[in-house]
Amino acid sequence: MTDILSARDEEAALEELHRLGCTDGLPVVIPTAERVSRMVLASGLDADMMLGTMGPGHGIATVEKVAIAAVMAGCKPDYMPVVVAAVKAVIEPEFDLTEMQATTHCTAPLIIVNGPARHTCGPIASGTGALGPGHRANATIGRALRLTMINIGKARPGSSDMALLGHPGKFTFCLAEDEEASPFTPLHVSRGFEADDSVVTVLGAEAPHSVIYAGNGDDPNSYKSLLELLAMGLANPPSNNGTLTGGCATVVLNPEHTAILHGAGLTREDIAQELYERSFVEASIVKRLFSQFAGANPQDRMAFKGPEQILILQAGGSGVYSMVMPSWCVGAHANAAVSVKVEADLFCEIPGLATA
Repeated sequence: MTDILSARDEEAALEELHRLGCTDGLPVVIPTAERVSRMVLASGLDADMMLGTMGPGHGIATVEKVAIAAVMAGCKPDYMPVVVAAVKAVIEPEFDLTEMQATTHCTAPLIIVNGPARHTCGPIASGTGALGPGHRANATIGRALRLTMINIGKARPGSSDMALLGHPGKFTFCLAEDEEASPFTPLHVSRGFEADDSVVTVLGAEAPHSVIYAGNGDDPNSYKSLLELLAMGLANPPSNNGTLTGGCATVVLNPEHTAILHGAGLTREDIAQELYERSFVEASIVKRLFSQFAGANPQDRMAFKGPEQILILQAGGSGVYSMVMPSWCVGAHANAAVSVKVEADLFCEIPGLATA
């Protein structure tokens, strides 16, 4: 049973939640019993259903507790199936949540949404500014996951969340793939799901690194320059992918860059292979800059174990900027990407339900 707090009014309740360290530092919607009950009902699941435990505090994530986080984050009930799927994803052992919460690295869970839930549980933005402000579903779904990590997983800055600096994605980090505009099969299909499945993929990620490239239509080989630049972003020497190697990373291609690579005859799998082969740090740099990691006979250091560790999707507006997100690369499973099907068919619509 979830503990019940009381306060004289909502202003006092907000201050109490801040005092108890239950917020992310921003104001929250007060999770009254009525609001939480409505969010649980919208999930189609029992309030006391246990989804798993969340480290490092190993709190039990029940549907009710997740609903509390969703209310506090400002979610609409429509978003609840995606929030539940994201929580399920980070709870999977392959995600290394306990280690991720306790690391000094800045990693944060990036949520990628595919399939019909992008529309039925949103809309979840995939176009211009998808990782920026102004998109309620993106902002509140990502924030709800973070609040579960704080209040169920008990990750508190400086005591159990040991990130030296963090990054803004630790408030919220969520977008959808722009499947309609992409010439490639959707990300979730490449990961073994059906096209009409709704899927959440979560992986640890640094803040986005901007990659600038202006195409040259007169040079049929110009796409190779784009591949080189993306690989440089993925395996830049100061990052964990360049130094420690072996973790997943994300490439978000804008529509123009996707068109360049697709126009060169490359599939998503081809792009991943090309980036894998180009993502390395030369032995001379390893020896000169990474002496404590170099060993007796340093070799060229591959950033990834294989192309499957590079997740590629299309999102954002068209132009000269794409983004890459290197990762943490540590933990028993190197903070692997985990994909979970969204059980949106369980959603229980509440007629006339107001947001709060």
